[in-house]
Amino acid sequence: MQEGKASRTAERVAERRAAHQVRDRPLVLDDPIALRVIDPDVARALREHPPEKETSLAGPYLRAFFVMRSRFAEDELAIAVASGVRQYVVLGAGFDTFAYRNPFPELRVFEVDHPDTQAVKRRRLADSGIEIPASLTFVSIDFTTTALADALKAAGFDDTQPAFFSWLGVVPYLERPAIEATFGFIAGLPKGSGVAFDYAVPPETLSWAGRLIYRRMAKRVAAIGEPWKTFFDPRSLLDDLHRLGFTSAEDFDGDALNARYFRGRSDRLKIGGMGHMALARV
Repeated sequence: MQEGKASRTAERVAERRAAHQVRDRPLVLDDPIALRVIDPDVARALREHPPEKETSLAGPYLRAFFVMRSRFAEDELAIAVASGVRQYVVLGAGFDTFAYRNPFPELRVFEVDHPDTQAVKRRRLADSGIEIPASLTFVSIDFTTTALADALKAAGFDDTQPAFFSWLGVVPYLERPAIEATFGFIAGLPKGSGVAFDYAVPPETLSWAGRLIYRRMAKRVAAIGEPWKTFFDPRSLLDDLHRLGFTSAEDFDGDALNARYFRGRSDRLKIGGMGHMALARV
């Protein structure tokens, strides 16, 4: 990240979620706010001249993955809310829009992110006339100096009650000790708590085409100062989650996620094999 600016990775993710709204049908993630939180010039271009052709090999796979993982987290959140959870923590929120279209009046939402990214987001919300709901609390945190538990507690998070967490587009960028510390905190919360997150499998396990896409993307994110650092073998990850205190853990690979969210599409939109989703519960 560059000081005073939003994460470039967060910007690109938001732009691809917005592009999904204008170029793909049916929608995997129906997000009427997506175009209002990205750079206004990019939003204008998407509205006035929706791209007709893909400009890169990885483009459709990335767009599919970004909208799928948000949809996955929101689907699992709905299940948690139906079971009585009333706190939702969006870790590395970036330009996520759930809090502004939250269908659960009883659900309190905490958006956790770096203060620079949050500042840019809040300016765009204001410029777009999007009100910050009373159910939302921004939690600004620099993970190098502040513990997640401390930041959440200071923001009014109740650690005596269960909570559901989404952690999207963050895990690959962190070192393993920081990842395990966050999992340990969530696993220590009351029964009913859980987390949905995405992660990357080791590049050497991918197909030839998958490795090619990986190399291109890894070079790109490293060039903007946000390199991928951590990969997980699915079986070992599930073992780690149980070791850290979760009572259940599930992995969802590309085939499972394509079957759930992309079955029967005429445009062939789908995700690749590198990114997985995982769900862990207390």
